[in-house]
Amino acid sequence: MTASASSILAPWRIGVDVGGTFTDMVLRDAAGSVRIFKAPSNTADPSEGVLNVLRLAAAKLELPLSALLRNCALFVHGSTVATNTILEKKGARVGMLTTHGFRDSLEIRRGIRENQWDHRAPAPQVLVPRYLRQPVRGRIAADGSEVIPLATEDVANAAALFKKEGVESVAVCLFNSFLESRHERETREALARSWGGDWISVSSEIMPTMGEYERGSTAVVNAYVAPKVTRYLEALDKRLREHGLPRSLLMLQSNGGAVSVTEVANRPVMLVLSGPAAAVGALRGCAESEDQANFISMEIGGTSCDVMVMAKGDVPVRDQLEIDGYHLTTPSVEIYTVGAGGGTIAWVDSAGLLNVGPKGAGAQPGPAAYGLGGEEPTVTDAQLVLGRMREGPLAGGAVKLDLALARRAIETKLARPLGLSIEDASAGVIRLLEQNLLHAVERLSIERGHNPANFTLVAAGGAGPMHGSSVARALGCKRALLPRAAGAFCAMGTLQSDVRQDYLQVFVADLDKVDHAALGAAFIQLESRARGSLVRQGFAEKSAIQHEMDLRYAGQQWPVRVTLEANRFDAAKVRQAFEAEHQRLFGHIQPGGRIEIRALRVVGRGGLEWSLPPALASDQKSPAARQKRPVWIDSACGWQDIPVYDGEDLRPGCKLQGPLLIEERTTTAFVGPRDIVEVNAVSDFILHIGTAV
Repeated sequence: MTASASSILAPWRIGVDVGGTFTDMVLRDAAGSVRIFKAPSNTADPSEGVLNVLRLAAAKLELPLSALLRNCALFVHGSTVATNTILEKKGARVGMLTTHGFRDSLEIRRGIRENQWDHRAPAPQVLVPRYLRQPVRGRIAADGSEVIPLATEDVANAAALFKKEGVESVAVCLFNSFLESRHERETREALARSWGGDWISVSSEIMPTMGEYERGSTAVVNAYVAPKVTRYLEALDKRLREHGLPRSLLMLQSNGGAVSVTEVANRPVMLVLSGPAAAVGALRGCAESEDQANFISMEIGGTSCDVMVMAKGDVPVRDQLEIDGYHLTTPSVEIYTVGAGGGTIAWVDSAGLLNVGPKGAGAQPGPAAYGLGGEEPTVTDAQLVLGRMREGPLAGGAVKLDLALARRAIETKLARPLGLSIEDASAGVIRLLEQNLLHAVERLSIERGHNPANFTLVAAGGAGPMHGSSVARALGCKRALLPRAAGAFCAMGTLQSDVRQDYLQVFVADLDKVDHAALGAAFIQLESRARGSLVRQGFAEKSAIQHEMDLRYAGQQWPVRVTLEANRFDAAKVRQAFEAEHQRLFGHIQPGGRIEIRALRVVGRGGLEWSLPPALASDQKSPAARQKRPVWIDSACGWQDIPVYDGEDLRPGCKLQGPLLIEERTTTAFVGPRDIVEVNAVSDFILHIGTAV
């Protein structure tokens, strides 16, 4: 159905999320009505994918592109450019300056073996070779005082080497700079004079955290991605402004909040989870109230599944993040990602065992059924063979599915090597994928002290609603939520995310003996920085400030983050909150144990106002199915002829008993046997798991 310009009310907001297969766009107008558009991603030039989906939207709305952007009050973008730059090893040539004696910290790492049984797995390639890691004399002591002055001649010598070797970007990480950053500032000034390059990443400005290796690794990754990511953002922003966008775009950060291009230009490492982190905002729109926001989200796109847990409206934010083996210290929502999506490739190994993932077919060539040259069987091909998806246009016509191509790929690559029928091989692909999804969800739920039975599983992404019923049943969830806009879940989330800035200061003290004046002064300084950032981004009037602490028992390695009630420090209440969180995470506490403060944090938020779409009229009648077709249900039920409904026919109040399929514009939802699907007040699909007689 084509929506014309007369059916939307200006001004509107636009959210765009670039995924591995599709670029999704959501337009929310002044009345709260939502329009969704999808176009294939352009992996070679993601900005062209953004422009393509905007052109597609303009054409369907019968608007010039300039009018579409001119009437846009807010443009928010989630992008995987930073992540892909790391994964594809297409970043800048980086040099590094370290304190004398710490040249090899980056390569020594922490010495922790991720898999204790694997003694041969090599560590990831160091992003800065040793001869480009140059030592600089000078030393800051553990109390922040200067022991040895900075030797600026060492900086000049390193700059000469960087010029000779064609270094594009430099990372600076000096010892104890998280306590006193003077030497790093002086180093940057000396580099600016003698090297002349544009890209200098200073560790104390990116994330002034304790831990030489993590802080240095973060600065190096920032330097590695900065030229490509910043140029991409600035070029895209310029193109959008030239086409009529009245204000600069906002970017989604790893912490789940938005930020202006200018604020993140010097810290693009904060964008490594830009796309998936938008799920925080999307989950906010799923809750009737903050107290009821207990969700486990399973966002399954074309290439991966991103799992997130929201408990009482809060998603944990961690500092420790690993991307392709590189350790980063950046504020990031806790997300666990596995290679399990619609385009995930199924294959048979040398031992004759079926495997699913982690490699994916991507947008080009995509699954075999796309007819774009792909020959490897994928999850999408298996779904098509099993009748769960139908031939023809997919994702609003962005691609077309061809059953014959899907059957041929599964037959040649899976069925023959396994000695199975095409249908049985396809069923095996689905069962194995859903087992992988179950383990991924358990990683952030059960292993974090959460009982899935107390949560609603949100199965989102274009492929999520196909697996929500099965995974929810295996987890023990009583309900699953299948968003009607599941195929553009993160794009929707970009428009429901607050602007957010995180600031940290290392502050070591005993919880019960801390100097209250020094504590208050430190919080005031951090709060001033947060408010200044919100003012620069135009959110001074809609700002909120949150104070937090990192705490640990004496001698413990990893701290626990606690939020201060009403931003007021009360040692007894802080201890109580710490012990409650420690009990949940680790299953024990130390009654009366000595608690240490390790760091102070301030989170500054700028609210982006948004509203739910207008409620549709309730309809208790059961609509007629579009058709019945044979579909593989599960290993117990096998094949059955089940009804297939058009999602547009299902209105709030409608209830249906599974098994059945619901075909929507951006997704297909599978409702399992003994499940009841209900359309809620905002027109999303609620599954009541196993409640049917």
